[in-house]
Amino acid sequence: MSTLAIRRRAAACPAAVAILFALGPAPAPAATRCAGASAAPSAAAATARQRAVVCEINRVRRRHGLAPVARDARLARAASRYAQAMVAGRFFSHKSPGGSTLHDRLRAAGYRGVAAGETLAWAEGRLAAPRAIVRSWMRSGPHRRVLLGRYRHVGVGVALGSPFGRAMSGSATYAADFGAAR
Repeated sequence: MSTLAIRRRAAACPAAVAILFALGPAPAPAATRCAGASAAPSAAAATARQRAVVCEINRVRRRHGLAPVARDARLARAASRYAQAMVAGRFFSHKSPGGSTLHDRLRAAGYRGVAAGETLAWAEGRLAAPRAIVRSWMRSGPHRRVLLGRYRHVGVGVALGSPFGRAMSGSATYAADFGAAR
């Protein structure tokens, strides 16, 4: 290497270091745990399970370089009502037996979004823990697309019990409604 090339390289090095320092410290790593995310469903507070699901969703989004979704009370209300309706009405579908769709439910809850998505799940025991539910959604192409979509808000509903009317110990039914408001 010529003396001129060495001088140029040496001159460029401090500039690169200065740019790195100007950018500031690397962002702190995302929290590694979400409170209550591995707990099987019980009579524990529904809000703790909802928070754990939102936390797990945001962990997944951060791992994929996406902004977290913020909890929205209107979406949470719609999702909670729907999870409870599925258990009480013994059905499991994105469309209710009465014909209501996600957009109908969100409109009734007062959420006026330009985009919406929904993920549903039900499970028993350890598979019904918030972390396990989010993992199962990530293993399903359509659900994964919703979790990693361009949404800004989320509301989660969790109802104890199976949507199939069977008395299953430790079962829970989940609905997560996502939206991007106007």
